[in-house]
Amino acid sequence: MTLAIAGFILSALLAIAYGAAFHFLVGGSLPTIVVYLVASVVGFIIGHFAGSFLGVEIFRLGAVYLLTASIGSWALLIFVRWFLNPPPE
Repeated sequence: MTLAIAGFILSALLAIAYGAAFHFLVGGSLPTIVVYLVASVVGFIIGHFAGSFLGVEIFRLGAVYLLTASIGSWALLIFVRWFLNPPPE
């Protein structure tokens, strides 16, 4: 197994786990878990490339920038949650 494939599998598993955990924490219906999973994967990808661009080496595992990717995933999950259920005015 090459390093790129291992990094892709690790990234996919973590992003899906983040989305599922977020759905478990905040609750919701079946369509919202799909939205959370997609948002988590997109946020993970954005965070990974941001870490690569910024050169953040802390919590890097192989080719995966875990710290920035995780922050990106959770940030986008929180934004999507806020977008789907805005606070009352």
